[in-house]
Parts: sequence; C-alpha cells; structure tokens
Amino acid sequence: MPEKLPTYADDEISARLEKELPGWYLEDGWIRRQYRTDGWPSTLMLVNTIGYIAEAAYHHPDLTVTWAKVWVKLKTHSAGGITDRDFELARRIEDVVLWRPAGGALEGTPNKFVAAGKAGG
Repeated sequence: MPEKLPTYADDEISARLEKELPGWYLEDGWIRRQYRTDGWPSTLMLVNTIGYIAEAAYHHPDLTVTWAKVWVKLKTHSAGGITDRDFELARRIEDVVLWRPAGGALEGTPNKFVAAGKAGG
C-alpha cells in the first residue's frame, strides 16, 4: 500500500497560499480559487484547460461552473487534507490560465478572456 502523503496544518496552508498563490484561499478543508471569464465560450475553454492539466497530473479538482465564473477546489482525499499535490496543481493551473504573452511574436487577445476572481468570492 502506498505511503500516505503528509498534510499541512491550516496556518501553514494559509501562509503558503498568501506567499505563493495570492487569490487562493482555504475554506472548509479545501484550497479554492474563483476565476472570472468574459462569457460562456471562455468559461468552457477554462474548464477544459483545467481538466487537461488535472488529468495530466492525475490529481482532480472539484469545479463549479456558471456562465462567466469557475470555482476550483483542491484537496487530496486519500491523505485527508491539503498536500504538496494540491499546491503544485494550483500553481500549474494559475500559471496556465492567467498566462498572457509578454511581447515578442505573440500579441495576446484583446478580450478580457480569463481574469482572477476575488479571494473568498
């Protein structure tokens, strides 16, 4: 049987989120994040992107999806809490879905596309 992954205490989670993943927050034993989009097509692209990343990582968040918002919840069920897997997947999601070209050959979309939501919202 695989060894159970170590979990973090709530104060450690909150400190790490504040330092490494602003906008993510701890609530009810999950780390969470809300993303806003500019409409349904962007919402669906966001969900599919998160799904692709999660499947590649073999670590799957819970998602709540509405017209222009997506909420992401992460927890390692097998460990009974928040582990390094959750922090790493949150970081990867954040890096990919909020990425914008910084110049060069890629211009970037003029649309609002995906934006970070309010923490706790």
